[in-house]
Amino acid sequence: MVMPTALTDRFTQLDYTDYSNNHVFLKRSTNGFYNHHEDYHDVVGGHSVGPSPKELIGNALRHRVENVDHEFCDPGEEDTFFVADLGEVYRQHLRWKLNLPRVKPFYAVKCNPDPKLLQLLAALGTGFDCASKAEIEQVLRMGIDPSRIIYAQPCKTNSYVRYVASQGVRQMTFDNTDELRKIARLFPDAELFLRIHTDDSSSLCRLSLKFGASLDLTDGLLALAHELGLNVVGVSFHVGSGASDPLAFLKAVRDAHSVFQQAATYGFHLKTLDVGGGFCADDTFEEMAGVLRAALDDYFPAHSGIHLIAEPGRFYASAAFTLACNIIARRTIEDSPMDPQGETSYMLYVNDGLYGNFSSIMFDHQHPEAKVLRAAGQTLFDSPLAEATTSRQGVDYSIWGPTCDGIDRITERIRFPMVLDVGDWLYFEDMGAYTKCSATTFNGFSNDHDVIYVCSEPGAQALLDYLH
Repeated sequence: MVMPTALTDRFTQLDYTDYSNNHVFLKRSTNGFYNHHEDYHDVVGGHSVGPSPKELIGNALRHRVENVDHEFCDPGEEDTFFVADLGEVYRQHLRWKLNLPRVKPFYAVKCNPDPKLLQLLAALGTGFDCASKAEIEQVLRMGIDPSRIIYAQPCKTNSYVRYVASQGVRQMTFDNTDELRKIARLFPDAELFLRIHTDDSSSLCRLSLKFGASLDLTDGLLALAHELGLNVVGVSFHVGSGASDPLAFLKAVRDAHSVFQQAATYGFHLKTLDVGGGFCADDTFEEMAGVLRAALDDYFPAHSGIHLIAEPGRFYASAAFTLACNIIARRTIEDSPMDPQGETSYMLYVNDGLYGNFSSIMFDHQHPEAKVLRAAGQTLFDSPLAEATTSRQGVDYSIWGPTCDGIDRITERIRFPMVLDVGDWLYFEDMGAYTKCSATTFNGFSNDHDVIYVCSEPGAQALLDYLH
């Protein structure tokens, strides 16, 4: 059996619970994916031994960078690019289903609106959390039913409300009286979620300063919604993007339960709880999910009939994308102040930075870690030489973006075991969340970078082949 390498541009709606395992037969095709014959391994002991995710990513990176001659290439050929493993997205979905089986994910499109990523998530049956007309349009163009979209933006543009009303996107959030009156005027048939305030002090990106009704205001908001004849169907909260305190979920679920009880006194029969986002893709997820799962079982048990949804973004996207950058310039620093012994160090300038795909440093408080992809004519991906070193034998570097702004620095200080030069390549893993989506064209640099897709999971590839 061979690993298929195709991704289609068409979409057919599938049920959320279908195709959630990889016990499927595959066909081989070559439309839309990186394809390299060396990626296919032989059958051993009756089982297909395919390339590992690292091998697939590494082969795609190698194939691209080894075909760029920085001395003679045309402008743009050495541009930064991504390799996206959609198999990682699939594995994260299975991980979600294992840990939060009752909670249906509505992917936060703002995190990474990559079309192939959205296509796979749609095939897996997720919903979509959208915050603007453009995001809603993108999802609807994929053939997604409007019922699978929640307009999770408590402060909406008037024309956008009219637009979603015309498209049949009924679910939306609110957290204040002015928004309620706006909705009553523009879309009185909307299905409304009251977004409540939460403690997000332990998160990377706090949202409670901007959104959420405190518990001393919820009763008044429900009373006004009842007076205006609006349809409140649920409660939502968000513990902050990149949350780190599991107890934040416990308190938020408890608060949401009290709002459900308040709503009942006004005749509202709430049917859905939206537990928002904040889920990281690292090892903290299981602990976070465990606390949330227990809280939901206590306050919203299965027999209650309450639907549970969430708005994960980085959980799905972060680890799936690897970014490769070319070293476009180097500045040698003799008698470096970074080294009191006077060792030579280097400033490396790469063709991406804080105004580009490293916007996550500024806006998402991330700390991307540089690794050496190619140096001195050798590709070093996923080898010991690719890693930074603490050895005194290593060479000191700082890494800078290409713009003329002095804040455009990716890495203040890092040591590698070799001397890097113009034309060499670096790579950065876990670059799928809040990167390309917030890149700018400052200084005239492009924010439209290639994405090479690979798929390390037969189940994911079978889904995509099925849609073809």
